[in-house]
This record gives sequence, structure tokens and C-alpha cells, in this order.
Amino acid sequence: MITKMTKYTFLLMTSDTEAFLQAIQDLGVLDITRSRKPVDAVSGRLYREAEDLRKEIEIIAKCDYSRDEQHHALCAKLEAAQSALAEKEHWGDLDPAKVKALREAGCQIHFYTVPVKKFNPAWMEQYAIEEIDRDEKYVRFVLLDRASEGSNNFQVPETPVAVESIGELTKLAASLQESILDRERQMEARKEEIPALERAHAEKAQELQRYLAHKGSELAADDYITVLTGFAPTEEDARLQSELDRQAIYYFSEPATKEDNPPIRLKNNWFARNFETLTGMYGMPVYDEFDPTPILAPFFLLFWSFCMGDAGYGLILIALGLLLRNGSFDILGLKKHWRLVTSLGVGTFVIGIFLGTFFGVNLKEVSWLPEGLRNLMLVGKVEVAGGSYDIAMVAAVAIGILHICLALIIKAISITKRAGFKEAISTWGWVILIVGGLIVTGLALTNVLDEVATRIAVIAVGVLSVLGIFIFNKPGRNPLVNVGAGLWDSYQMVTGILGDTLSYIRLYALGLAGSMLGSAFNDLASMTLGENPTWQWIFFALIVLIGHALNFAMSCLGAFVHPLRLTFVEYFKNSGYEGKGMEYRPLKNE
Repeated sequence: MITKMTKYTFLLMTSDTEAFLQAIQDLGVLDITRSRKPVDAVSGRLYREAEDLRKEIEIIAKCDYSRDEQHHALCAKLEAAQSALAEKEHWGDLDPAKVKALREAGCQIHFYTVPVKKFNPAWMEQYAIEEIDRDEKYVRFVLLDRASEGSNNFQVPETPVAVESIGELTKLAASLQESILDRERQMEARKEEIPALERAHAEKAQELQRYLAHKGSELAADDYITVLTGFAPTEEDARLQSELDRQAIYYFSEPATKEDNPPIRLKNNWFARNFETLTGMYGMPVYDEFDPTPILAPFFLLFWSFCMGDAGYGLILIALGLLLRNGSFDILGLKKHWRLVTSLGVGTFVIGIFLGTFFGVNLKEVSWLPEGLRNLMLVGKVEVAGGSYDIAMVAAVAIGILHICLALIIKAISITKRAGFKEAISTWGWVILIVGGLIVTGLALTNVLDEVATRIAVIAVGVLSVLGIFIFNKPGRNPLVNVGAGLWDSYQMVTGILGDTLSYIRLYALGLAGSMLGSAFNDLASMTLGENPTWQWIFFALIVLIGHALNFAMSCLGAFVHPLRLTFVEYFKNSGYEGKGMEYRPLKNE
């Protein structure tokens, strides 16, 4: 099945883009594409207004006072006032009248704070210094000099001391604290405004989107808005949105639709998941198509097993799969596909038993096998339509008919789902004719339906299929045109279906060729033994090993190529599968 996707749109200044992408890369769930839009006066204004609204909503919703500019400014002023008050308490209040008198007498007052270890008592003799305060760490003192003597040459940085009194600083700090509390109360009360702010933000974001999409912008500054469109599985929404909110990223999300052409991530059970690689080789489905993998998986396994046709080769594949799993070696990069190799081995072993071949040996002729098992083998002839055919060949054609019928049913359902029943009437007509005709024929041949019931069923199938194929294949169109289109469609379907069905004989032919070649190598090796073999066993072993190695390699090649052809051509053509989707490739750390 196809995983549901959510579409995300991000608007960022280009300078912030790479940092954002690195953060998203750590999550590993977002498939990203990007485009750049030049910033002009209008788009820049819209972006800032939308961003301001988003930040305001977030601040109010979370009561994050640290991100509120006014609250932050008040807190900074309070911190400065408290720091000045703490320093002022060491110096005490200065008498303004005395300070004025000193200045009128031509004296300047300088304030200093130095660590206790760096305070030099000799300064007291060299300068007009008065110690004001001393504690375990610092010594605070003032120095007087005359303004007429020029700049002060005392090589210690001065300490700024507030001109306000301790009382004035205390009142200022209390006033600022009250202002901060008022601001916090205002923000708490503003939570009722969030719905209106969210509506305003959505309108502003949509206005910006429309402008960037439809308006040609003139470059007004050396900056760009980077528009990132990403898709993530809907099941990851909670985790992704939590991280985006934490980073204060400006985005909006909506369920992905077919028109968005989202990337495709397949989600299948443990068995079908092994065959998703084969689906990707042809092309991923588009968003509203059916995932072909659940049908591809069992049929490809069956086709492969028929083409290999040897139970012994199935054991080799199982052993290879287990070796790949253990990491012993990696052939052609197949290590990550060890489950697929093992599954193909199991299927080859089971079908090889039914086809009666084990390393080229005809199991039907082995006397020690149970009679019941030998009776299950598809070896021998069967009478069909007055002719005698190999059972394995008839089974291959029957599998092909089932495969094509399933493809037609899926095509009819898919068209109905995507375009409506009217567009699928002709396809349903062919389904009724072919599938319904085969079912009626089978029931009649097995005497489930008597002669009268068979006649009624045949008439019903014929009437419904004729109406669908020739009369209502295009509702609303001239009936004569519909009949002509139905005749042309009939010619293409009859010739196409017949050729497609016969293509499945290759399953029988490849399996037969492999078993015959394996048997030929066995016979050739046996000829080297003679009547009393001794050293001849060496040549026997070499011929068997080399011969079956070559046969195994050729069988694997044929078993891979021809089932793919039956799937990609016969099945996908008759099922209407397009395979034009993009594979989901999230940005992540490897």
C-alpha cells in the first residue's frame, strides 16, 4: 500500500536555510525540494508581517516572556537597576551639596574598585585617596584631583557609580518589577486573542503564497526567500511538528493530494516488502494508484520458481541468502536483499519438487520417494481440448490466464476509483466477458452448472459484456461511434490477450530447458565413470560441479529477466499501471 503523506511548506530567508536543513536532516523524515524567490518590498513586508504574527501567537500561547520584546526590555532595565543598587549600597549616598562644593573648588571625584590582592597601600601616600568600603574580595575607594592638573594619570579603570540615591534606585527597581508583572498579566489575558491572531496569520501567509506564485518580483535587496516544499509520512506528523515548533520555524501543513505529486513510500507486509525493489525498477506508483507490489510479489516468486525449475538450485539460493544475512560475503551488492534471495530459494525448492527435478535428476523415477509425493508432481501429459500436452505447460498457461484476469480486474477497479464508473464501463465489460466467461466455462465443465443454468449464465455474460464494450463504452457519445470504437477495441484486446497469454509458456520452456541441461551434464559426467571407476570420479565431480554452476547461473539470469518481462509488459499493460511516481527519499544522515 501507499503511505499517506502530509505536505509541508516552509518560508525562510536564504541565510537561515542551511541551518534549517541540517536540523531537518537529523529527523530523517522530510523529503525536501526548494525554490528561490527574489525579495521585493511587497514580499519582504508580507513575510515580516506573517512572521511577526506567528511569533506573537507562539509567545502568547506559551507565555514565553523571554521572546516578548517589551518584557525583555523591562527585564534588562530591572537587571541594570538592581546591579546599580547593589553597587550603590557599597558606596553609600553622596551628599549632593558637598559634591557641588568640591566641584566649585576645582576638585574631581573618581571611583575605583580593585581586588584586595591588587590594592597597593602606597597609593594612599601618593594620591588623595579615601577608602570607602572593603570586603573579602574588593576594596572600594575614591580619589580626588584638581581639574586644573589635566587628566587623571591613575592607571586603574574607574568604576561607574549611579548618580541616583539608594532610595531612588530602590523605587526604580520596584517600579520596574511592577511593570513586568503588569506585562505578564497582559500577556495572560491576551490568550483570548489567539484565534483572531491565527486567522490573521493564515490570511497573511496565503497572501504571501499567492504573491510569490503569481507576481513577478523585482529584486530590491541581495536576499531571497527560500520556499521549501516537503513531504513526510502522516504518521510522523506529531514528531516532525513538535521539532518544527521547538525551532520556531514558519510553516504550514496540509494533507497531500494527487495534484501535489508527493513522493511515494510503500508500506507492505514482511513478505511483499522484499519485492519493493522490483516495483522501483519499473517506477513507483502515483499517489492515487494501487501499489502493485502485493500482486507482484507472489507471482514473481512463482514465475522465478517455474523458470529455475530445480529443487536443488532452490537449496543453493537458500544457502546464499543465509550467507548474505550473516555478512560472510556480498555478491553484486545483494547483502541487503538476503530475504528476497532466501524467499526465491524457498519457492524454487517447493516448485522444483512439484516439477520433479533435483539437480537434473528426475524425481518421478526415484523409487524411494513416497508414492503420494510422486503423484503430486506436474510430470506427464494431460488431455486438453482434444490434444495431449505436458502438465507443466498447461499449468504455466493457467497461471498466465489468472495473472491477466487479475490485471483486468485491478484496472477496472483503479479506473472506477480514479475517474468514476462511467469511464470504466468498457473495462468492466471486458472483465465480465473474459473473467465471467472463464468462470462459467469452468463451472460448466465441472458439472456445477447444469445445461439450463449454463445457458442463462452465458446469455447474461454476453449481454452485459456487449452493452459495456459496444454500446455504453463512452456514455453520451453517438451509439454508432461507440460500436465502431468497440470493434477496434475488440481487435486490439483479442490479439493482445492471446499473445500475452501465450507469453507465459516461457515459464514452462525455461524450466524444461534448465532441467534438461542439468540432466545432460549428469549423463555426460556418468559417461566418464566406466564400469569400475577409481580416479574417474575426479572428472565426474568436475563435470557435475562446473556444469551445474553454469546451468545455475544461466537459470538465474533467465529466471530474473523473463518474470520481469511478464510483470512489466503483460501484467502492467493489462492492469493500466503507470509507474510515474517519485520514490520517497527523505533528507537524512547516512
